[in-house]
Amino acid sequence: MADKCILIVDDTEINRGILKEIFAKEYEVLEAENGRRALELIATKKDTLAAVLLDIVMPEMDGFRLLEELSKHKIPDKIPILMITADTSTDAERKSYEKGATDVIHKPFDAFVVSHRVKRAVELYESKTQLEQKVMEQTRVLKKQFMVLKKQEERLRETNTRIIDTICTIVEFRNLESGYHLKRIKGFVQILANTAMRNYPEYGLTPHKIEVITTASAMHDIGKITVPDAILLKPGRLTSDEFDIMKSHTTRGCEIVKMLADLQDKEYLEVSYDICRHHHEKYDGKGYPDGLKGEEISIASQLTSLADVYDALVSDRVYKSAFSPAKAYEMIKNGESGIFSTKMLACFDIARPEMEAMVARTKAEEEANLAAGGAGQLSQ
Repeated sequence: MADKCILIVDDTEINRGILKEIFAKEYEVLEAENGRRALELIATKKDTLAAVLLDIVMPEMDGFRLLEELSKHKIPDKIPILMITADTSTDAERKSYEKGATDVIHKPFDAFVVSHRVKRAVELYESKTQLEQKVMEQTRVLKKQFMVLKKQEERLRETNTRIIDTICTIVEFRNLESGYHLKRIKGFVQILANTAMRNYPEYGLTPHKIEVITTASAMHDIGKITVPDAILLKPGRLTSDEFDIMKSHTTRGCEIVKMLADLQDKEYLEVSYDICRHHHEKYDGKGYPDGLKGEEISIASQLTSLADVYDALVSDRVYKSAFSPAKAYEMIKNGESGIFSTKMLACFDIARPEMEAMVARTKAEEEANLAAGGAGQLSQ
């Protein structure tokens, strides 16, 4: 270990000489007669120091004061500091350890004991340093692998989202609705959810949860793919039996969500399932399929329900023409399209200008697209 050195800090030359003899064959030995000189040597030699042997009783700056100064710069974390003292009391040892010493060596010296203790301390610190380096290297490797996996996960999520949106868009086309319906539903849900997050923290909404709910809201009507055209596209009023079949799109949609489980993570799957099943529940318990009431209905389903009703009112359907946004607002506030919670209606009030702007914008886009001969298909 010729490239490593040991610093002996002791105001007594004889003590320094004895210790030097013990380590001269293995290390370059540096000597300091007081704490201030030791600080100078440590500052210039800290990268090559294997250990510091530090006498407690010295003029100018004693061992404890020097140890305190070294601890400010975290030197004892990198280099073992062994205190030298003739004081065999427990208080002296305790004070040494409290201030950051690695070990305590008592005078008079026993060459074998001193050599063994220093060797053990040096090996311990070298092992610690090597372990820290390995941990740092492994951490770098793991971070790199994590970033690769994260990018793969993001690409997979994007692909899955496109697949789900494509399936949902096919359902909307079959229902004679353009892809703008899904764009508006997701936009309305996001606007309402952000409003609820700002005003009603009790819902526990976060940007991440809002992202999941917004994406999952596209799945709300996927069960309509199982409804016969004669019922789905009927321009007149549905019979009781026909309405029962129409209502089944909620539960049938849940079955489809389960079949798509491999394309979704657990959180997204659960929210999609909930929205499919419960987006027609009403706050007064008069919805379907489960007759949920009040806050039994999740915030995800409440948001999607309001967004779906609003878009249905402001859009043309086979059974009606579009209402103006102002009329749609009035109908929802008056309970003509089912009962919503006072909190949802308050969010609707706040979000109304933004939602109406989105209606105007998407309808203008749709008209321009149709005028240009486009099919109205959107990439969601």
